[in-house]
Amino acid sequence: MLSIVVLLVSAAVVALVVQGRRDSMSAARAQALSVAQAFAHAPGVADALDSKDPTKVLQPRAEEIRQSTGVEYVIVAGTNGIRYTHRDIALIGKKIPGPYEEALEGRSVTRTVSASRGRSVASAVPVRRRDGSVAGLVAVGIRVEAVNRLAYPSMPLTIGAGVAALALTTAGAALVSRRLRRQTRGLGPAEMTRMYEHHDAVLHAVREGVLIIGADHRLLLANDEARRLLDLPADAEGRAVTDLGLDPGTGELLASGQVATDELRPAGDRLLAVNLRPTEERGGQPGMVATLRDTTELRAVTGRAETVRERLTLLYRAGALIGTTLDVTTTAQELADVAAPGFADCVTVDLADSVLRGEEPRLPVGDAMNLRRTAVRGVGDDHPLYPAGRVIGFVPTTPESLGTTVGHTWIVSDLTTSQRWRDPDPEHAARILEHGFHSLLSVPLRARGVILGVANFWRAQNESAFDLDDLSFAEELVARAAVSVDNAWRYTREHEMAVTLQRSLLPRGLPEQNALDVAYRYLPAQAGVGGDWFDVIPLSGARVALVVGDVVGHGLHAAATMGRLRTTVLNFSTLDLAPDELLGHLDELVVRMDQDEGTGGGAITGATCLYAIYDAVSGRFTIARAGHPGPALVLPDGTVSFPEMPAGLPLGIGGMPFEMTEFQVPEGSRLVLYTDGLVERRDRDIDDGLELLRRSLTDRDRTPEETCDDVLDAMMPSHPGDDVALLVARTRTLDPSRRIQWEVPPDPAAVAGVRKQAIRWLSDQGLDEEGFVTELILSELVTNAIRYGSEPIKVRLLHDRSLICEVSDCSSTSPHLRYAATTDEGGRGLFLVAQFAERWGARYTDRGKVIWSEQTLGGPPPAQWPL
Repeated sequence: MLSIVVLLVSAAVVALVVQGRRDSMSAARAQALSVAQAFAHAPGVADALDSKDPTKVLQPRAEEIRQSTGVEYVIVAGTNGIRYTHRDIALIGKKIPGPYEEALEGRSVTRTVSASRGRSVASAVPVRRRDGSVAGLVAVGIRVEAVNRLAYPSMPLTIGAGVAALALTTAGAALVSRRLRRQTRGLGPAEMTRMYEHHDAVLHAVREGVLIIGADHRLLLANDEARRLLDLPADAEGRAVTDLGLDPGTGELLASGQVATDELRPAGDRLLAVNLRPTEERGGQPGMVATLRDTTELRAVTGRAETVRERLTLLYRAGALIGTTLDVTTTAQELADVAAPGFADCVTVDLADSVLRGEEPRLPVGDAMNLRRTAVRGVGDDHPLYPAGRVIGFVPTTPESLGTTVGHTWIVSDLTTSQRWRDPDPEHAARILEHGFHSLLSVPLRARGVILGVANFWRAQNESAFDLDDLSFAEELVARAAVSVDNAWRYTREHEMAVTLQRSLLPRGLPEQNALDVAYRYLPAQAGVGGDWFDVIPLSGARVALVVGDVVGHGLHAAATMGRLRTTVLNFSTLDLAPDELLGHLDELVVRMDQDEGTGGGAITGATCLYAIYDAVSGRFTIARAGHPGPALVLPDGTVSFPEMPAGLPLGIGGMPFEMTEFQVPEGSRLVLYTDGLVERRDRDIDDGLELLRRSLTDRDRTPEETCDDVLDAMMPSHPGDDVALLVARTRTLDPSRRIQWEVPPDPAAVAGVRKQAIRWLSDQGLDEEGFVTELILSELVTNAIRYGSEPIKVRLLHDRSLICEVSDCSSTSPHLRYAATTDEGGRGLFLVAQFAERWGARYTDRGKVIWSEQTLGGPPPAQWPL
């Protein structure tokens, strides 16, 4: 070390001397240049150069400047390079040696040159006339030897300082070396290095953890074994032992400062024997040294019994936690949640798509068996395993699919040595190994001899590989879960069947009509399908029927009953019955159905229905209900009300008539029909549900589609417990200009006038092409009303999606279609009406009946029938 110090001091002295000489040379260059510039710019120098005898004027001045500044020489030369001044008079008149051409070109130059008296630092500066032209130059030089003499006075001081520093350093090194030898007991650097290496190797190689704790209870040193046993963070040194995330009892013992011998303390899944001794007993610094010994292996026998107990506890938890719902995906996730992280670090459950859809599982056809990842549970979210929802194809030649097809468990104790495991997807297998997974256990989920899927158990942080004991436990665990998955699968299958049946019985779309703007929503119950239904039925005379019903119960029976009731309502609606009459007939039918099927257990336990008819001509609603919740009415200004109307008894009770309610609504009003699942839940009273429905409908002008969305968002949970049918209809009215009505006198001669009026109105409507057929239909209908009906007789024409002709009278007798014989005088009228009209029929009113017909507008010309 002393030699290094001498070398450094010598280098510093040499550097200072060189730096001094360099600084002196820089000062000389600056002095030469400044003297040359001052003389060249002095007044009269340029004029003297242009005079006849420049030497006479400039020689005395140059010598005066040379002597006063101490430079070596001051030379003034003309543009031809001939000297006019010099300290050696013999050299005057001779050409200047050296590269002074740059000065004559107008630039100042400073260089080290060889002069007659040796090497000099020379500066040449041009002398300019008033017009800027160069009249000559001034050259000033300083000898290099003189420059070096400037640095000589500082060299003794520099060398003396270096010698003093060397002496002080040598003395200090001697003192430090003496103290170190006393502290190291005479050991030299080599011995100290070797001893440190030995101590470090021993400290980190022993199978006991060693901790050195200071007097302030901060960790000073921890060997590798202590870090592993206590799972210490990387920055553990310097932190308080109670701040290292240790078990509270272990941290308190290490910070207590008390002597301890084989104190058992837990550390994660280990049991450590801790020994504590003070460090100052042999002259050391105050503190404690702790040794840690892993006694887990000593408890192997008792640990095996503990493992069995934990496995039994896990199986008990599995029985309580797996299969809490009848959902296949939830059941698979419950299996994964139970097994990780206790039994495995990561668990994946893959099920066949047919199981998820409720279909019968099938053996693989062809080269692959497709499973869908249904559940994933791991100790972290950064694992490289495939996420839930991905389809995974298992090829029968690989170990995975061989296990699933024959139903045997597949165990891989060491993934790094299993090449066949990597073959299906080497890149993905490499990522799994990089993440630390080292062992795999795949167990098929079997139920009733059918493979439903496979459960995969992975270990990464748990260093123990799967063994035969783990295999037995996994098979038992998966067998229990497979029963729950099978139950959920069978429920899913039945549920899908019921949902398919129910959706096939519900309307596929809305019929075309102009009276109402309608939107609907249907939400099946999460637990199972129910018997809710709805319908929109176009009626004669620009009228539309709205139906909402509910069959009590869930399942296939409720869905089938709903289909029967919906079909019945559709059939009854073709009779153009009033709402109360239709519900009366429907009630009788339900009573008859209960009587016929009551002994077989298929009776209808309860059903409700609401039937409403809207007339786009009058703008009136006619409504009757059988035990069903009443509608909500939203006026165009946003006001919401629930019209008062008799509730009626549910269908099937029998014995009581149903009452009908009529009310007028302005155009643009919305009638909201719904089933009880919308407003009534177990955790919510129906009054609260109605109030919530009112708030969701109030103060907004929305389309029916927007109304449906807003109502469901405000009122429905994510998983409804009951079916919900929602029907929103916004009213329209038929433009008065598109309808006409007049009264007909009971005289056959009035038929001609009716035809003329009809033709005139059709022409105003732009329906000239429909004139012939309309004349024919009106002639027959009005003639029948005059012959067989009673006054008053009225004719009404409506221009809607079709052309509607209506003839009403006060008679209750209804005409019927018949085929007239060739000899009959009559009987062909309604036959012609049926042939020329798209639809025709009769409906009864409080004052008689209405015979109506509908003609398609813009359709093909009517067929020519022989009369």
